[in-house]
Order: sequence, then structure tokens, then C-alpha cells
Amino acid sequence: MAVSSTLRIAWRNLGRNRKRSLLALSAIAIGQFAFLAVAALMNGYGDDFLDSATGPLVGHIQVHAHEWRDERSIDLVMENVDAMLAEIRSDPDVAHASARIYAPVLAALTEDGFMSVVVGIDPEAEAHDSGLLPAGTPRGSLGEGSVLVGRGFARKYDIVPGMELAVVGQDVDGSIASGLFTVADSIGSSVEIVNSLGIVMTLDDARDLLAMSEDAHEIVIHVRNSDVIDDAVSRLSAAPTLAGSEVLPWREVVPQIVAMIGMIDAFLMIVLGVVFIAAAAGIANTMLMSTFERTHEFGMLLSLGCGPGRLARMITVEAVMLGLVGVGIGSALGLVFLLATSQTGLDYAALGGGDTYEVAFKGIQMTTLVHPRLYASDVAAGVVAVFLTSLLSVIWPIVRIVRLEPMEAIRT
Repeated sequence: MAVSSTLRIAWRNLGRNRKRSLLALSAIAIGQFAFLAVAALMNGYGDDFLDSATGPLVGHIQVHAHEWRDERSIDLVMENVDAMLAEIRSDPDVAHASARIYAPVLAALTEDGFMSVVVGIDPEAEAHDSGLLPAGTPRGSLGEGSVLVGRGFARKYDIVPGMELAVVGQDVDGSIASGLFTVADSIGSSVEIVNSLGIVMTLDDARDLLAMSEDAHEIVIHVRNSDVIDDAVSRLSAAPTLAGSEVLPWREVVPQIVAMIGMIDAFLMIVLGVVFIAAAAGIANTMLMSTFERTHEFGMLLSLGCGPGRLARMITVEAVMLGLVGVGIGSALGLVFLLATSQTGLDYAALGGGDTYEVAFKGIQMTTLVHPRLYASDVAAGVVAVFLTSLLSVIWPIVRIVRLEPMEAIRT
């Protein structure tokens, strides 16, 4: 009963000065909305980075010869790759494993040549959502001299299906490697080297071109659950067929992406701090002014036997109600923003009057079109922040109430 009456009195007191209460509510709601909107945009970018890094670019785990990541020399290959793949795929946590070959080459349509990179893959092993050839990619046209080229690469050099590409490079023995390939189609990819320079062919064609047997430069592994990456790395590192090879989790392969995701989290904490400040300023000002205005009333209540604890609880409930209503309004606005932009996306270039464009960062092809994503933890962070701020902001008013002398307060 006491709790119910305290809630009713607190709600009534918030309506005593509606303008002040509305200003405080607005500050809290705008702060929560700003936090959720920024969190949704940052989550969209961060998740795209993470999906691209642990998707076709790097996978969850990589296997390659020692020093290959630093030197990228064509002769730093892993031998007996088929046996390695069989060992890797037998691990219960491994969902997909695919071998790849990379080789810089000079390609030409006529007399003029241009730099390119041969990417040798197993089309069947790459045919999944996190592979280089997901559903909808014309992978069936690969093989027997037919290749795919990156969409950006094709656009830059006006390459269309049916054209023949002459490719010249160096094989693993240091001799001249050359071949003539037919362009079957172009493909878009979030992997920058494929999109802007890639000539994608089968492992067999790449091995014939580069004088390889069962060799490859890299094995990309995707596990069933990202929580088991470290365990899988430990098991695979101890596998006999992988002895002498480097087995690394994605975090060690692309530490720059890990650092960027950490920066996004730090930025969100800064924005959350702004929500703290907005909530604290609004609630503390409202409660403090309310306390000064009601000094005479508090003196009367104390004289009638109402204890300081009851008054402190009432002020605390008022602050918490003000904060939660404000954060509720801000959360609702944030969800409306998410519903309005999550499907169509938000294009920063279009907002500035330009066209959508792509940029590359550490091998990942990114676009100015971002699809905001929001998680329950983001909403909860704002709610908890405002709730704690509400409690902290009433400390000063409560101290003032506790120190009140009833007779002196009545004369005020």
C-alpha cells in the first residue's frame, strides 16, 4: 500500500511543473535516441567488417606456410594440401575448408597489359554463404580455361564475357608462366583483391599455369560456432599433416580489423557517456529545483511524523520515473529509426548529394550504404545508464532533505 501511494504521489509531483519535467524528459529521450541511432549505424559497419573478415576474406582460421603472409612469395607453398584438407574437414567443429592459390600476373586483352592477381579456388568448397562463390555466383562456368573476373576489374578495363585474357607471370620454379583464358562472367565480392584485380580460376587451372602439383598458398577454414575457434586452432596445430604450417585465428591474421571494432565499441561508450550527462543534468536539475520549491511542504510532512526516509524514497521514485519514461520514449524513437532504415539501408554518400561508392580497407571492400543493426544489449545499456544516473542525481536533494529542520523548513 505504501509503495502504491508513493508511486501515485511521485507521479503527481512530476506534473506540478510540466514544462520543467517535459524539458528533462526531452533531454533524456534525445540522448537515448542519439545513442541508439549511433549504435545501430556503428553496429552495421562493425558487423559488415566482421562478416567480411571472417567470411570470404580470412575465414575463422587460416593455414599457410610460415612467412607467406609477410612475403607473399609464390614459391612459399604448402604441399600435400589434399591430405591437409581431409584432416581439417574431419574435425567436428569445422564447417568448411577451402584451399586457395594467389599469384600476381600481367594480363592483357590486346597489346596493352595491366596488373592482376590469379586466385585459384575449389568452386565446390567455396560455394557457401561465407565463401568466395556464394549462391547466385556463376561458379558452374569455371574450369577448362574459363575464368571469372572481379566486377571492379571488369569495369575498369571494359572486360565482358567471351573475351580472351592472356596471362603472363612466374611459376613456382621461377620460370615464365603463361596461358590464355576465356572470361565466363564477372563477380562482385567483398574481398578487395578479387573485386579490383582478381582473375578467379579453378585450382587445377591455377596449378597448371604455375607448375604446381597438390600445392596451395592458403587454406581458409570456417567453423560451426565462433566460440570454438581457439579450441579448433589448438587441435589443428597439433595435427600431423599440418606440422610445419602456420595455423592462426582470424584475430591474428587481421589485427587491424580487431582494433577497428574495438574503436567502434569505445566510440559507443563515449556516446553513452553523453547520455549519462544529458540524463544527469535533466534529472538533477528537476529534482533539485523541486526540492527547493517544496521545502515548506517537506517541513510540514516532517512535523506530522513523516520520516526523512519516506521523503527520500519519494524523491528517488520521482527521479527514476522521470528517467525511465524519458529513456522509454528515446528507445521507441530509436526502434522507429531502425525499422525505417534497416531494410533499405542508409547511404552516407546520398545524404551528401553524391552517388554510392565503395572503398577498400585492409582487403575488405566496403560501401557507403550501411544497414543499421540494433541489439537488445544496446537498449539495455541506455536504460541501465539512465537508471543509475537517476539514482546518482538525487543524492544531493536527499542530503538536503535529511538535513532539514522541520520548524525552520516551515518558516521558509
